Amino acid sequence: MSRSFVVAAAQMGPIARTEPRASAVARMIALMEEARARGAALVVFPELALTSFFPRWWIEDPAELNRWFETAMPSPETQPLFDAARRLGIGFHLGYAELTPEGRRFNTAILVGPDGALLGRYRKIHLPGHEDHEPWRPFQHLEKRYFETGDLGFPVFDAFGGRLGMCICNDRRWPETWRMLGLAGAELVVLGYNTPLHYPPAPEHDHLQYFHNALSLQAGAYQNGLWAVGVAKAGREEGCELIGGSLIVAPTGEIVAQAATLGDEVIAARVDLDRCAEIRRNIFDFARHRQPAQYGLLTARDVS
Repeated sequence: MSRSFVVAAAQMGPIARTEPRASAVARMIALMEEARARGAALVVFPELALTSFFPRWWIEDPAELNRWFETAMPSPETQPLFDAARRLGIGFHLGYAELTPEGRRFNTAILVGPDGALLGRYRKIHLPGHEDHEPWRPFQHLEKRYFETGDLGFPVFDAFGGRLGMCICNDRRWPETWRMLGLAGAELVVLGYNTPLHYPPAPEHDHLQYFHNALSLQAGAYQNGLWAVGVAKAGREEGCELIGGSLIVAPTGEIVAQAATLGDEVIAARVDLDRCAEIRRNIFDFARHRQPAQYGLLTARDVS
């Protein structure tokens, strides 16, 4: 039985602060239709794909903050995306801000099957940025204020004939993310990101943003023998320049597809999940070569 299928990365251009969810969903449906026309069985959308990246603003009013969050998935505004998936017979990955019935807030992603059924959920663990008001910044990054650390771990799901995992944006920079997913048997990892071109605390790194994005995905894929798909929300969004560079990476670490614009764009590639064995039976055979007894510092809280 073949475990080969086409995956698509659906990069999105900027979403204005006033743009309604219905507009973002309509854009995603158009991208989904293009992905399906190119033979994709799965399409990957960015982090917080339904709205502008609201953590760049200091928000004190709880009612104002809550309007950026989803209390149900699907919701009336997002139901058309699920309906389109069923109509087209294509699965999708979607990032959004989740407000639970208990009032907890997470930066969340879900995996949905071609029948519109929920296959899995992930909540972002490595939250970047800061909690306090820092008005000196040209834009803020308040994920630590608006979200809790994810409480679901790094789950891996049986889907699309293989084992799929998810992470979100800053998670991709941490090797522990990839290793946890790799150890759980993930053969494909999908993720979205909103990454500013300018990093106010260390502007000397601005020219490295595209390089570090690709480096993180290529290293994670190669060192764990898996496919990786990273998808941007890109372009000039409310005065903030977001990088593009959406890409699909093979288990060898090679980039097999990459976006060329800063707008709505679909890239696609055929992923053969059996190729993961090229790495896992050779260079990174975990059972033969890992030395976990020597890795104690990886889970030690105090490493000073």
